[in-house]
Amino acid sequence: MGELDAIEAKALATGLRKLVEQAAGLLGDGADPPLTARVRDHLGCELADVVSVATRFEVWEHVNVQRGVDAYLAAHSPDAEWFGVTGQHRGHEDVLGMLFAARQGIPYGLGAADYATTATGPDETVDVVQLGLVPTTAPDGTPVLVAVRGGTDFGPPMCRLEVLSARRAAAREVGAEVERLMREHDAFRRKVLSFGVSEHRGNELLSFLPRPTLDAADVVLPDGVLESIEQHVVGIAEHADRLLAAGQHLKRGLLLHGPPGTGKTHTVRYLMGRLRDCTVILLTGQAMRLIGNAAALARRLQPSMVVVEDVDLIAMDRGFAGGPTNPLLFALLDAMDGVGADADVTFVLTTNRADELERALADRPGRVDLAVEVPRPDAEGRRRLLELYGRGVDLRADLGPVVEATEGVTASFIKELLRRAVLGAVRAGGGGTPVVGDELVAVAREMVEQRDSLTGVLLGGAPSAAGPVGAGPAPGPGPVTGPVTGVAAVPGLAPPPKHPRS
Repeated sequence: MGELDAIEAKALATGLRKLVEQAAGLLGDGADPPLTARVRDHLGCELADVVSVATRFEVWEHVNVQRGVDAYLAAHSPDAEWFGVTGQHRGHEDVLGMLFAARQGIPYGLGAADYATTATGPDETVDVVQLGLVPTTAPDGTPVLVAVRGGTDFGPPMCRLEVLSARRAAAREVGAEVERLMREHDAFRRKVLSFGVSEHRGNELLSFLPRPTLDAADVVLPDGVLESIEQHVVGIAEHADRLLAAGQHLKRGLLLHGPPGTGKTHTVRYLMGRLRDCTVILLTGQAMRLIGNAAALARRLQPSMVVVEDVDLIAMDRGFAGGPTNPLLFALLDAMDGVGADADVTFVLTTNRADELERALADRPGRVDLAVEVPRPDAEGRRRLLELYGRGVDLRADLGPVVEATEGVTASFIKELLRRAVLGAVRAGGGGTPVVGDELVAVAREMVEQRDSLTGVLLGGAPSAAGPVGAGPAPGPGPVTGPVTGVAAVPGLAPPPKHPRS
């Protein structure tokens, strides 16, 4: 016997389906199975008259869907109990589809709701309904069923909210009210969020991070630099209402640029702690493809701050010959433009290569309107850094020679210098607080020697006459560098280069 052709296979499948339906009718007593009977009895109509109004959300919104439904139930039916659907292959069907399948003899049964665990903070979790239904009523008293389905292994990672009712208007009204309550009880508000992978407990693509707590004394920058940053970012937030009343925009952009290891990320962490009531959304590496999602969250959760680290990875100037156009650049520009000028949203961008940035970032007001250089620390800055990173030890070293030996290094270099010195003190033995003495200068000189050239460069080591040890010629001042304070308003970034990038 040969293989069935398509017409024969379809006819066979149709016949088998009719056979199953007839068998279910013969074996049963004509009554609906418990699952569909539960739905029909609550809604007061036949299954064929049930209308489903469904809304899909990003999978990381699952916790907010649950919060919205919980708030709705608390107001309309606080004693309502969830129930679920049993049976295999539940990931392939929507709720209404499973109800019809159960009536036709497919083994979907009445059971308990399925639950999953999701995060509401760096160390907090809650249970959410993964698949379940709950009976309630619309505001006008019409019976409805609310169903929640979390992301599955089948299809796109989405969370689904379904409202079943005999009246479409009632289902739509309940769905809209649940969405309103989702925003009112948003789990992301005033949190630090990161798209991508995190060492902390998170809900799939979106993770919660602890909010840093840094004092101004923990940020070592040239005089006036931190004050200018705070005035631009924090000052606008503190006077948002009066600025709006005066017809001024709130959205602002800040660019922090400078060599690796000088403290750009550290400065961002200070701002995150300084704005305690601000929602912070971090984007790094591959997560930059989610800039549109980040901007949408920022609009929704304002006051908010979107941080894009190493923005040059996606925003290299299109004038560089031979460089492909990065679609993420356009996504970034669209995201920054899509946030209204009256939105209390700050975009903070960091880069090690300001001279290669796309001009379009600054060509339009509201993208980047302040650029701040975070330079290598001067002698006074290096002394302050030594004292800062040496706070947890008994620092007895004469800092003068150490400051002199570390000319041109970065903050990261100083931090590693103290770590190595402390490690040496610990290895030397003795209990209590490690004691760091004048051997600190020897460690500093060792780190800047030629034999440690690669380590020195990676940590932002001191530039020699020919540039940093092991590197090429020292770059000149970047085009966005301001006066001595390192602060500059940016009407436009560097002009496109006139030669191919080497």
